[in-house]
Amino acid sequence: MNAETLNCPNCGAAISSDSPRCQYCESKLATVACPSCFGMMFIGSRHCPHCGAEAAEAKAAELSILKCPRCKGDMSSVSIGGESMGECERCGGLWIEVSAFDRICADREKQSIVLGGASLAPAPQAEANGKVASVRYIPCPQCGNLMNRINFARCSGVIVDVCRGHGTWFDRDELSEVVQFIRGGGLDLARQKEKREIESQREQLRTEQRLSGPRTDMLGMPLTGEERLSGLAAARGLLKFLLE
Repeated sequence: MNAETLNCPNCGAAISSDSPRCQYCESKLATVACPSCFGMMFIGSRHCPHCGAEAAEAKAAELSILKCPRCKGDMSSVSIGGESMGECERCGGLWIEVSAFDRICADREKQSIVLGGASLAPAPQAEANGKVASVRYIPCPQCGNLMNRINFARCSGVIVDVCRGHGTWFDRDELSEVVQFIRGGGLDLARQKEKREIESQREQLRTEQRLSGPRTDMLGMPLTGEERLSGLAAARGLLKFLLE
C-alpha cells in the first residue's frame, strides 16, 4: 500500500503515513504493531495496511536494555505477535534473538503451506544514480562484535545483519519482507535451489575424478605411462592410415 499524506496529531504538520516519527516535533507516529507480518503501522490504525491483520498493541517485554546499532540510543523491549524483541523508536529497526527468530520462521513457514506459491526475490535497493547503496557493518547490540551481512535464505534479496551467537538485526521493514518471502514459499524454494547446487557440484566432482583417474586396459588393469604413450602412437598411426 502506498504511503498517504497525513497530519501529525500533536503539531499538525503534514507527514507521511509510513513515517515513524514527526520530523518537526519528534512525536512517535508509526510502530511495528502488526502481530502477523510485523509491518509498520500508523499509530491508531485498526488494521495492518500490508496484510490486513487486526492491529495489536505492543506490550512491554522483559529484555535487557540494549543500544540500537544504528542510532546508538536505548531500544524499547516489546512483545509483538507473542515474541519479544528490541525496537528502536527512532529508526524503526528491530533486534530479535536467535530462538525468537527461529520460532517466527517456523510459524510463518507453516502458513506458507496453506497460502501456497513461491515468491520472487525483490530487486536490490539502489541509490538515485543507479548505484547500489554503500554497505556499513554494524555491531551486535549484545556482544559489540561487527555482524555479518547475509542474504536471508541466500535468495530472498533481503540483506540482514546477523550475529550467529545472539540474534539478527532488521532495519525498518526488513522483518516484514522476510515474513512475506517465507509465506510465499521462499524457504522451500531456497532448499530446492541448494539441493540442485549440491547435486551439480557432486556431478562436477565425479567428472573431474573420472578425467584425472588412472587409465585402464580392456581388462580393467591400470596402464603405465609408457603403455599410454604407445596407445596414443598406435591411435595416431591408425588415423593416418585411414586418412591416406
